[in-house]
Amino acid sequence: MSAISAISAKGTSRSPRHAIEKTFGAARRRRSLMGALSLSAFGCLTLAAFAAQPVLAATPTVDLGTATSFAVVAGSAITNTGSSVISGDIGLSPGTSITGFPPGVQSSGSTDLTNAVALQAKNDTTAAYLDAAGRTPFTTAPSDLGGSTLTPGVYQSATSMSLTGSVTLNGGGNADAVFVFQAGSSLITASGSTVVLENGAQACNVFWQVGSSATLGTTSNFSGTILALTSITLNTGASLQGRVLARNGAVTLDANTIAVPTCLAATTSTTSTTSTTSTSSTTSTVASKTTTTVHRSTTTTIKPKASTKHAGTTTTVHPIIPRGAPKTGLGDSSGTGPTPRAILGIGALVLAALAATMSLRSRRRRSDLDRGVSRGRDGS
Repeated sequence: MSAISAISAKGTSRSPRHAIEKTFGAARRRRSLMGALSLSAFGCLTLAAFAAQPVLAATPTVDLGTATSFAVVAGSAITNTGSSVISGDIGLSPGTSITGFPPGVQSSGSTDLTNAVALQAKNDTTAAYLDAAGRTPFTTAPSDLGGSTLTPGVYQSATSMSLTGSVTLNGGGNADAVFVFQAGSSLITASGSTVVLENGAQACNVFWQVGSSATLGTTSNFSGTILALTSITLNTGASLQGRVLARNGAVTLDANTIAVPTCLAATTSTTSTTSTTSTSSTTSTVASKTTTTVHRSTTTTIKPKASTKHAGTTTTVHPIIPRGAPKTGLGDSSGTGPTPRAILGIGALVLAALAATMSLRSRRRRSDLDRGVSRGRDGS
């Protein structure tokens, strides 16, 4: 006997629709609950999959090898005019001509001329140049960097790159933030131009890869390591916190200051907290009898918890900037992962799809229920 016939045989006075709903309601609710749970689980997994997209690693530094200690490396010649001051090693290979010292002064470091040390520094310069030139993903940089504020990453100009005025490199609070500039041909700075380092950016982590030759204008204040395919020229009074490394050509100086930069490590501090309870006394007199209560002084020193390596030491770790190509508004970049806004948008689409699916299933069940009522009436 069918469920509808069983309901009719009992002589219920309620409507066929009510009887059918009572009979099949529990099963329908169970199916609806299972469907909702399945769709919700699918939505959560979808959101989790998008949220778990890997974030690109931060731009690594360029390994200079033995060239790290060199302020000047050249392939053909090194020529100086005026009272230049060089802080760091000087190397030349395979050229044999280093002139202008004095009046130029090498305040620290050694001079290596066409020897094994100079050759190794030259080879490491070539390796670093190729490393910097191959870095991706990159942001397309304007032909003139003047007036820009840039975050860590790789910036490329297919042709020449110039600097008029100042460019600001913002490290985002990360002392290890790396900036790599790729100039397709030349790098030229105007007189008095400046590279400003702020918010953790350091000259030791700034690299300028130049496809031909580089020229710093008079009294320029520049930062970073210049890796040029051909030659590097510093005009009168230009100063550099960095290195001039020319693969094949000459380095020409004129009353300049060049200092090899040193990276600053993360700071370490130790803290302690001391709490003191002061001493007090209370005296009360009752019927010519004196009672004195003394509260002793208590001093508690709270020392910082010992870490796994150094007890009583708290290490300040600078935050790491988000991975991938920086967002500067200067051009398109490639290889970036989904942003939080994109993830939220995808989540909204998934939830909308879930709602539409639930509504469609509800309408289908209602339609099936109406057909069941019709059949119940026809059989009654």
